[in-house]
Amino acid sequence: QVRLEESGGGSVQAGGSLRLSCTASKFTQPNSCMGWFRQAPGKEREAVAVINTPGGSSYYVNTVEGRFTISQDNPKRTAYLEMSSLKPEDTATYYCVAHPFPCYDDTWTAQVLYNWWGKGTQVTVSS
Repeated sequence: QVRLEESGGGSVQAGGSLRLSCTASKFTQPNSCMGWFRQAPGKEREAVAVINTPGGSSYYVNTVEGRFTISQDNPKRTAYLEMSSLKPEDTATYYCVAHPFPCYDDTWTAQVLYNWWGKGTQVTVSS
């Protein structure tokens, strides 16, 4: 079983920045996909961004592209989500996700593909 441990998050005013980190307890395959989904109160869970590790190709939902940057450090089994120009609509619980094969442009948003999920970390953006 792979455990995903998230850190970061918190409260910030609109326009501010936060960084999320997610570390996997192990990788079961040499190529994996890590990233984040989020869920706001009363809304469906949505994919935010994912990245291949190693390799680094990444995918973003259009509402965060240009504001969020995902990166990875394969030896540390860690992915990072740098969030800037935050908006109140970014307020949500952010869940780290991973699966033991590469992520691809046409499937990365499918929740069912992700074998492992973190417990979630809260991000609150006030106006």
